[in-house]
Amino acid sequence: MPRTVWALGLVSLFMDLSSETIHALLPLFLTVTLGASVALVGLIDGMAEATASIAKVFSGYLSDRLRKRKALILIGYGLGAVTKPLFALAGSPAVVFGARFADRIGKGLRGAPRDALVADVTPPEIRGRAFGLRQSLDTVGAFAGPLLAIGLMVLFANDIRMVFWIAAIPAALAVACVVFGVEDAPVAIAPLAAPPVRLIDLKRLPRAFWMVTLVGMAFTLARFSEAFLILKASAEGLPLVLAPLVLVVMNLVYALGAYPAGIWSDSVPARWLFGWGLVALIAADLSLGLVPGLGGAFLGIALWGVHMALTQGLLAKLVADHAPADLRGSAFGAFNLMTGVAMLFASVIAGLVWDRFGANATFLVGAGFAAVALLIAAQLKAASETV
Repeated sequence: MPRTVWALGLVSLFMDLSSETIHALLPLFLTVTLGASVALVGLIDGMAEATASIAKVFSGYLSDRLRKRKALILIGYGLGAVTKPLFALAGSPAVVFGARFADRIGKGLRGAPRDALVADVTPPEIRGRAFGLRQSLDTVGAFAGPLLAIGLMVLFANDIRMVFWIAAIPAALAVACVVFGVEDAPVAIAPLAAPPVRLIDLKRLPRAFWMVTLVGMAFTLARFSEAFLILKASAEGLPLVLAPLVLVVMNLVYALGAYPAGIWSDSVPARWLFGWGLVALIAADLSLGLVPGLGGAFLGIALWGVHMALTQGLLAKLVADHAPADLRGSAFGAFNLMTGVAMLFASVIAGLVWDRFGANATFLVGAGFAAVALLIAAQLKAASETV
């Protein structure tokens, strides 16, 4: 496995450790401390992810044109690191929105070049394994972050703002890992000028790539922000100090499954993993929507982690496999833009349904979207070679 893949995995681990320490408490910080509605939580999360997706279009394209991906990766992680203190300083939902907006711009700047760099430095025969490894290390951070949040909440007597201050430290370590551990892949062609994104470049992306993007959008509409998992567990009686346990459980399952799923994706048809991932998502939503109490909530949360493990690394692998080498960054950018818009709609709809009809209705609607996505994936016979 190339050294840069390991380095990017550690970068993702530290940044997710920081981000998930904050995100494990942010929905309750917004609703309880700052008085925001659940619909507003959904809007903030959806807008933030859509912003990241738009930024990925430009960063991916620029990394293809400049043939230098590390610089954009460093800028992206650096911006994410400097926004962390803003959460501790926030006195209103507007400040949180601004911090999330800037943080997600950073994510957008780094995401597509990072994934393209993994593909650049990895032989095709182990590409699924490489994406699975990076995703697994990323998810270790996402699992450890909420655990850290629980420990800090106990240590600081439920002082959420102090927890947010401490969360800035691993973000700084992530930036250091980029500086000292990540290297650009050697290229045989000279860097190109970086004009604005041109449609002619997107037209070079093959039909198979657009089929993957279509299925990815349908899939993303079925899965809204994990903030709703935290709010659901809280509504079922989970104490504030234990709220991060939601992401601990989800990301533990995700981390344990991501690397094996990446290995599996190198040897079996991708549509199998998609199918099982969507079945797991439907089961998760039904458990969250129909089974009362914390037992039903955490069963659904664990199943949510299963579907993430089966599908997230797979989507990255498919995009890399079906894009020309010189357009990989652009391909990841276009894919993330389309799925980010879908995530915005999913989170906004989830928040509105929650406020109007309650938590259970939100997850039943999610199960319906997942069932539709499963039908779409099954009907895409023309994409049978890719999905």
